[in-house]
Amino acid sequence: MARNAPSSPAGAAPGSATVAEDDSMSRPTFSSLDPRTGAELAEYPVHDADEVGRAVGRAREAARWWGPLGHEGRKKWLLDWKKSIARGAEELAGIISAETGKPREDALLEVMLAVEHLDWAAKNAGKVLRRRKVSSGLVSANQASSVGYEPMGVVGVIGPWNYPVYTPMGSISYALAAGNAVVFKPSELTPGVAVWLADRWQALVPNQPVLQVVTGDGTTGAALVRAGVDKMAFTGSAATAKKVMAACAETLTPIVVEAGGKDPLLVDADADLDAAAGFAVFGALGNAGQTCAGVERVYVVDAVYDEFLNLLRDKVSALPVGKVSGVYGPMTLPGQVDVVREHVQDALDRGGRAVVGGLESIDDGYVRPIVLADVPEDSSAVCEETFGPTVVVNRVRDLDEAVTRANGTTYGLGASIFTKDQKKAMRLAEELRTGVVTIGSVLGFAGVGALPFGGVGDSGFGRIHGADGLREFSRVKSITRQKFRAPLNLLTIERKARDMKIAAAMLKMRHGR
Repeated sequence: MARNAPSSPAGAAPGSATVAEDDSMSRPTFSSLDPRTGAELAEYPVHDADEVGRAVGRAREAARWWGPLGHEGRKKWLLDWKKSIARGAEELAGIISAETGKPREDALLEVMLAVEHLDWAAKNAGKVLRRRKVSSGLVSANQASSVGYEPMGVVGVIGPWNYPVYTPMGSISYALAAGNAVVFKPSELTPGVAVWLADRWQALVPNQPVLQVVTGDGTTGAALVRAGVDKMAFTGSAATAKKVMAACAETLTPIVVEAGGKDPLLVDADADLDAAAGFAVFGALGNAGQTCAGVERVYVVDAVYDEFLNLLRDKVSALPVGKVSGVYGPMTLPGQVDVVREHVQDALDRGGRAVVGGLESIDDGYVRPIVLADVPEDSSAVCEETFGPTVVVNRVRDLDEAVTRANGTTYGLGASIFTKDQKKAMRLAEELRTGVVTIGSVLGFAGVGALPFGGVGDSGFGRIHGADGLREFSRVKSITRQKFRAPLNLLTIERKARDMKIAAAMLKMRHGR
């Protein structure tokens, strides 16, 4: 049941989670398609700059209601939204599956993980963001000091198509829990998912557009960046992220970026090879390889390289594959097929070998599994993000060499380590230039609400999820309050020579010895 909320701010559009305008009959539209069949799923408006601007204006009004509710007040609404999403999970999974082509079970898993993060953000925002006392130190002992976090106002979110619920909800959930209103622009490949989420919110809070969706192409996203939001959260390629950052720079709008990855998996001689191979299959082929933190490279210690490669080959070869009924679906973005082809071709031209599949595995809109071995480290298949169901397996002398190679690209999102030596695993995890490391599995962090997620280099900057994710969408504010007059009054233009003499002596005593 929706609780009572104040009436709609001026200009709000009750009854629709997307921007509503009177000229809808003449507005350009686009269609979402099922990549498995090419069938049209639904038609959506292309919102222009004026419509996006009005949505941000409505969000700013709604934020004036949402922010002052406080953490406990917002928590109640967010948990109601969570329950609504969980109850409709099967329906939402169906929309995800239709728009992305991924198997329905994978879509449902995505919803489960997203709900876990929404739950964590709602329940922990008060603890993480509350104002707290900090020590003022000896010199400023007369000051009572505290630090707190305030909502930024309106956050713009541009989401991807590969995980159209899990990924953007990593920004939306934490931004809302921190007290902000959100305007969400989904990928033009997956607008139905976004509209469903916003409709569920609107059903609870029909009079307050705290969460709105604007649909369209790149021009709509560009309009959102320039619409006066207080922060942008962007997920996409590094190349597009640079363009978004340049637009944000025009108004000094802060931005958090989650870009691509070229994640490595490291296998030591003492590892459970069967488990490592199984996780490599999951990380490389899940979601047709369209996972920023999936496995694109595997480095295996020479002593067990051949055994591991044979295990991997057998596991991959046994998988049921197919555009409609396989363990993964088609390429959601048709143009990505060309990238896969180019990388595989380069690997083979440079002396690599295909252990499973090859160029013949690349069909119209669907790529069967491809395992490549002995690929030069400067090949595009090793250096650049492929984002397809392929994986490169190369041999190394030891895991120290594996770390050197793993750190050899411009990306730094995630990595996985397989060894029975946990002390070594922790040491290597510290040496990897990534934002997250999983030991003994792949993507183990994905459902842990307390863990921040993000990368370095071309994988982006800033963090979503966890306490850092809540702070990412907050403004920090420091406050001091003078409790009594300072014994040495240095914060005056008429300092006494005696006070300065004593302070100088204290400086040497405290810090010069």
